[in-house]
Amino acid sequence: SRAASPPSPVWALPEELLLLICSYLDAQALGRLAQVCRRLRFLSSRDVLWRRIARGCLNSGFTQLGTDLAAGIPVKERVKVSQNWRHGRCRRETVLKWKCKQVASFSSSFLMPWMELDGEYLYLSQAENIQAYHLCAEETGLQCHPQAIFSGHQEDVCRFVLVNSHIVSGGGDGSIVLHKIHGSYSVKFSAHEQEVNCVDFQGGLIVSGSRDRTAKVWSLSAGRVGQCLHTVQTEDRVWSIAISPLLSSFVTGTACCGHTSPLRIWDLESGQLLTCLGTDFHRGAGVLDVFYETPSLLLSCGYDTYIRYWDIRTSTRKCVQEWEEPHDSALYCIRSDKNHMIASGSSYYGVVRLWDKRQTRCLQSFHLSSPTSSPVYCLRFSTTHLYAALASALHVLDFTAS
Repeated sequence: SRAASPPSPVWALPEELLLLICSYLDAQALGRLAQVCRRLRFLSSRDVLWRRIARGCLNSGFTQLGTDLAAGIPVKERVKVSQNWRHGRCRRETVLKWKCKQVASFSSSFLMPWMELDGEYLYLSQAENIQAYHLCAEETGLQCHPQAIFSGHQEDVCRFVLVNSHIVSGGGDGSIVLHKIHGSYSVKFSAHEQEVNCVDFQGGLIVSGSRDRTAKVWSLSAGRVGQCLHTVQTEDRVWSIAISPLLSSFVTGTACCGHTSPLRIWDLESGQLLTCLGTDFHRGAGVLDVFYETPSLLLSCGYDTYIRYWDIRTSTRKCVQEWEEPHDSALYCIRSDKNHMIASGSSYYGVVRLWDKRQTRCLQSFHLSSPTSSPVYCLRFSTTHLYAALASALHVLDFTAS
């Protein structure tokens, strides 16, 4: 009789069955599977297998809701780089330097750099201008000279936002300037009696906050550009502002010099106060930065050294999580990957910290200023790089380094 045929190897199964089996493997097992043969190497690199793993990683490009913010980059590679974020493995470089006008403080006029990332470009405010720098190959640095300069303010740019190919900036001269990135179109209008400390722009509306203790809503619709729709009396200096993703409200972060909560949410259509966040802020605990993750999830930080995580669906009286800056320093800026990771910038020694929301303590720390102390005024990051703007230099942390 004929000898029985040898059993077919498991990798000879139909692809859909192999994918189902591999979906139960972790990252280490998938890596080992890739060493078996070419077919399994190809199969084990499929995005569908790594997506579940990536959603549990830091800064892998997936939000809490599963939205992919980094489509086009293989998910397996993002998981690898995520391990470098978790363990603090990176290459540090100072990519730009400029003259520091004076010791910076939120209580006086100063040069406070701000920036935004947009694809292959980094936009950085320097004095009264905003400069666009092209990111070099693999984002390892910036070109030496800006490819575009956006001007219009008579004094330093305090903050700006980049939305839908438009730059909206607020300046120390009390004005707001709107630039169209690809074109010569620009609009400037007088907005506040004192410096415009913060701005946001969504859905054809601008919101601005000022040292003059007001927040304002501005129209950009045809025939009404620069028309003030509402003036909100905040009774305190406004340091930070953000429009809700639903375009129904906006939040202001103020100096907390009085008895009113420094975090308040206002109706965007009427300008009326909707709610105050928190009840245990101490006097002087000003909110320097706010960041919406979703319409109901909000991050804040400031002078009281805490990062606070608010869920408006559950409570407006108390945050759902908080993390304290270990060295008791004010926190000037925060950013989130909209999933597990938070990055914060401190007021002393250029300290950038990475936090995992699932842990109570700081995950990693990076000291970027030397030999003199400088705050981190702004930070932005992609899935591979983090940029931090200090008083006199722009630093980059490259997490693709092994």
